Amino acid sequence: MTIILGIDPGSRFTGYGVIKQEGRHFTYLGSGCIKAIAQGDDLGTRLQTIFAGVSELIVQFKPDRFAIEQVFMAKNPDSALKLGQARGAAIVAATNASLEIAEYSARQIKQSVVGTGGASKEQVQHMVTSILKLPGTPQADAADALAVALCHAHSHDSISKLQGQATKTVRRRLR
Repeated sequence: MTIILGIDPGSRFTGYGVIKQEGRHFTYLGSGCIKAIAQGDDLGTRLQTIFAGVSELIVQFKPDRFAIEQVFMAKNPDSALKLGQARGAAIVAATNASLEIAEYSARQIKQSVVGTGGASKEQVQHMVTSILKLPGTPQADAADALAVALCHAHSHDSISKLQGQATKTVRRRLR
């Protein structure tokens, strides 16, 4: 059993999603948004809210793994910088809890969950709802964070399988 915390960073709304993975079975544990904008327009205060919120989620859910969406170059460089700072606040919270950080591009996440890297937000929401058998559609930022967690589960499984195959190959060669 593995608990994965996925983060969709934002300087105003940071989505989070928590899943439990048991083999190929996924169970929804929680999701939502850390609303940093509610704390005012001061960037320092918003980053502190993100850090505190992610730290609280780590204490609450005790994840084994932490995954976060990478920064993409937005049209507005100022927005990209703020997004990077929000990611940094979340990453420091995870690092303080001794969690390894896994990062995935938006394209990788969409490919993993929907099957195409160019999927729309609605398609991501639909697939997350379907995969986790949710009774309703999660809010977009929360769905994106759940997709990050699912992407990590799929990616980690693939890497583990490849490592297992490589180990078997080395053992065969040694015989």
